[in-house]
Amino acid sequence: MKLENRNAVVTGGSHGLGRAIVARFLEEGANVLFCAREGASLAQSEGELRKSARPGQRILAQTCDVSSPGDVEELFRKADGELGTLHILVNNAGIYGPKGPSEEVGWDEWVRCLEINLYGTFLPCRHAIKRFKKSNGGKIINLSGGGATTPLPNISGYAASKAAVVRLTETLAEELRAFRVDVNAVAPGALNTRFLDEVLQAGPEKVGPNFYARALKQSEEGGVPLEMGADLCAYLASAESDGVTGKLLHAKWDPWASLHTRKNKLDSSDIYTLRRIVPEDRGQRW
Repeated sequence: MKLENRNAVVTGGSHGLGRAIVARFLEEGANVLFCAREGASLAQSEGELRKSARPGQRILAQTCDVSSPGDVEELFRKADGELGTLHILVNNAGIYGPKGPSEEVGWDEWVRCLEINLYGTFLPCRHAIKRFKKSNGGKIINLSGGGATTPLPNISGYAASKAAVVRLTETLAEELRAFRVDVNAVAPGALNTRFLDEVLQAGPEKVGPNFYARALKQSEEGGVPLEMGADLCAYLASAESDGVTGKLLHAKWDPWASLHTRKNKLDSSDIYTLRRIVPEDRGQRW
């Protein structure tokens, strides 16, 4: 088992991809504390996931708004008391935010999207980093997505926040290299989760006809299996990926299972990162 005797905190773990990650970590032997804002779904998921836990394996849940400093502090206080030494943090909690032309969406909704997606990633990172530095090692996995690498007209809060999460990931990776803390971002692919439901409910008027058409096709044909993203997170949380850091990896399209064999090449390149493209990169001389 890749994660035997390792302790993990997973945010946004009560449904969708987050729950799949928690389940995968349990399969690999980890002890997991997961959180979500909704108490009812959290309790239900905890009860169902507990059935798959092995004797002595710990599975814990706590309500937490990841954009709240007080809630996050309490979450990590519980991790200290119930799990002990922390080895892994997965920042999965996130929302799509308001949909529609950027000048028309509600300001408070737009700000709330950044609070949850960006602040709600950075706050848990701060707490985990303090613990990882003391134990001289750790893994941080931040969930990104298509919004980080592709413009998303009419979903600007989500796109901006996810691009920021990737650059935050790269920055923290450089800050923490000397402390043996690996920090990576995961693009899980187009998932058939509540995010897709939101797009379909919003309709083409708000999200745009092209994006709506793609969402409708995805709904009919099926999205990327949740297990792919969960498997990638398990790999990045394991000792097998030690030294792979500062990368944005796609669960479906990237050959991530063998990246540890290419660590030296990755360290000396900008592969799997966000970078500015200049004319010379495309064979042009302007």
